[in-house]
Amino acid sequence: MTTMTATGVPARAARPWYKILYLQVLVAIVLGVVVGWLWPHLATNDWIKGLGDGFIKLIKMVIAPIIFCTVVSGISHIQDARKVGRVGVKALVYFEVVSSFALIIGLLVGNLIPVGRGLAAHPDAAAVAAYVKQAESQKAVDFVLNIIPDSVVGALARGDILQVLLFAILFGFALMAMGERGYRLRDIIDDTSHAVFGVIGIVMKAAPLGAFGAMAYTIGRFGPAALGNLIGLIALFYATAALFVIIVLGLIARMVGFNIFKFVAYIKDELLIVLGTSSSESALPQLMEKLERLGCSKSVVGLVVPTGYSFNLDGTNIYMTLATLFIAQALGVDLTFTQQLTILVVAMLTSKGASGVTGAGFITLAATLTVVNPALVPGMAIVFSIDKFMSEVRALTNIIGNGVASVFVSWWEGELDRDRLHAALNQTVDVSDLKTAVTTG
Repeated sequence: MTTMTATGVPARAARPWYKILYLQVLVAIVLGVVVGWLWPHLATNDWIKGLGDGFIKLIKMVIAPIIFCTVVSGISHIQDARKVGRVGVKALVYFEVVSSFALIIGLLVGNLIPVGRGLAAHPDAAAVAAYVKQAESQKAVDFVLNIIPDSVVGALARGDILQVLLFAILFGFALMAMGERGYRLRDIIDDTSHAVFGVIGIVMKAAPLGAFGAMAYTIGRFGPAALGNLIGLIALFYATAALFVIIVLGLIARMVGFNIFKFVAYIKDELLIVLGTSSSESALPQLMEKLERLGCSKSVVGLVVPTGYSFNLDGTNIYMTLATLFIAQALGVDLTFTQQLTILVVAMLTSKGASGVTGAGFITLAATLTVVNPALVPGMAIVFSIDKFMSEVRALTNIIGNGVASVFVSWWEGELDRDRLHAALNQTVDVSDLKTAVTTG
C-alpha cells in the first residue's frame, strides 16, 4: 500500500540500508582504513590506488560539459541580462566577506593554540623545491590571462573550470540575445544537461570502490605513525574547520532561515564522496543538482557553484593561515602583527583559482610563505607528509561553503523556494517527488 504525505505527495518506500549510497561509501572508507593499516603493501598496490584515481577521472570527465550546459541554460532562460551581473556581484561580495572570516578564524586559533611551538623542526628544503618554484612563477596577471582559453575545445578538453565558465557565460548571453531563434538550441542544451546528469548517476554507483581505493592507499602510504608530532596540527585544523562551519556558516544559514546541521545531513552523500576521494570536484555535479532540488534558482546555482570552486575556498583559507603560523612556530620565527596582517591579504589573493592547480593547497601555501617571510619556505617540508590528511577537510569545508553560498545568494536574489527548502531539510517530503508535483501541479 502506498502511503501519502500530508501534502498529498506519495511517499517512497524505505530502501534497504545496503542500497543507500552514503552508507556504502562509509563502509568502503572504513574498509579502506583497515586494509591500509593492516596490509600497507597491498594498499599501496597500483591497482588499489587506481580505484580512487579512476573514480575521480570518471567524475572529472563530465564536469566541464555539466558546467557549460548548466551556466548556458541558466543565463539563456533569463530575460534580463542585468540579473546575471547582479547575481555575479552578490556572489563575489559574499565570497570575499566569508573568506575573510575563514582567514581570521584560522589566524586567531593558530595564535591561541600554538601547536607548532617546541617542535624544533629541521626541514628538508629540497622536498618542497618544486612547489616553491611553481608558486614563484605564478603572477597575478598570469592568473587573469589564464582565464581566457586559447581555444574553447582546449578548455573543455582540459576541464579548466574558469575557462569553461567564461565561455559559457558569453555563450549564454549570446543565446539570450537571440530571443526566440535561440529556443531550439537552448532546449538541446537542456536535454544534453539531463543526459550528462544521467551519466553521473551511472558513475556514482562506483563511488564506494573509489572511496575504498583512495582511503586504503592514503593510510597504506603514510600509515598512522606518519602523523607523529603533527597530530596536533591535524586535530586543530579539523576543529577550526568545524568551528567555521558551525558558527560562521551556521549564522548565515540561520539568517536565511534553515539549520546548518540539517543542510549538512541533506548533502551527506556528496560529503562522504569528498571524504573518500579528497576532491571537492568529485561531488560538484551532484551538489548542483541537489541545490536546485532544494529550491535554489537554477541560474544562481549555475553561476555561484562553479565560480565558488575558484573564489570561495573557505577550507583552503583556514589551512593557509593555520599552516603558516604552525611552520613559523615550529621554526621559532616570531611573526609581527604586520606580517600576520600580510598573511590575510596574501592568502586572500593566492587562494583564488586554487582549485584548478595541481597540489592547490600546498602551492598556494608556498606563495603565501614566500611573500610573508622567505625564511618560512623551507618549513613547508614539515607539513608535506600530512597534507593529504588535511586535504579531506579542506575539500569538505569548501563544498559546504559553496552549498550555503548558493542558498544565500538565491535568498538574497529573492528566488529561494522556501517550501521546497524546508520540505527537503525536514524530510517531510521526498525532494524529487515534490519537484515533480510542483512541475505538474
